[in-house]
Amino acid sequence: MQSSTDEQEVIRLGQLEIRYLLDGCAAGSHSRLGSFELTVPPNANVPPPHSHADNDEFVYVLDGTLRYSVNETTRDLGPGDSMFTPRGAVHAFNNPHGKTARALIMQTPDIGPQYFRDIKAVIDAGGPPDKVKLLEVMTRYGLTLSA
Repeated sequence: MQSSTDEQEVIRLGQLEIRYLLDGCAAGSHSRLGSFELTVPPNANVPPPHSHADNDEFVYVLDGTLRYSVNETTRDLGPGDSMFTPRGAVHAFNNPHGKTARALIMQTPDIGPQYFRDIKAVIDAGGPPDKVKLLEVMTRYGLTLSA
C-alpha cells in the first residue's frame, strides 16, 4: 500500500504529468479505486475524446482551469469544481487558459499506472508517435476513440 511518504512516480506524456497516488491495480491492493494527479499546462497536447468500457472517472480541479467534456456537456472547471464520467461516456479535457491546471482524477476500477507507462513507451520511441501502436495500447486497456 502506498502512503504519502512513499516516493510517487511521475509519468510524463509530452507536456502532461501523471502522478499516481493510489494504484488500485497493485498486487495486494485492498481497493480497486485508483487516483492520480494530472497536470495540464496551457495549450498542451491532450488525448482525443475517448471512452472507457470498464472505468468510471471523477475529476476534481485543484488549481487553474480545466475544460472538461462529458458527452455533450462542456464546462470550465476551476478549483473545487468536479465532473463525473460514467463508463462508456465520451469525455475529453484541455487547457485553453493561461495558467497550468492540476486535477485529482479517481477511477473505479482503476486503469492503473501501467497504462500510462505503455502509452509513454510508444510516445518516446522516437519520431512521430505510431498511431497504430497507440490505438493498440488504448484498446488493450478498454479505451475507445470517438469519431
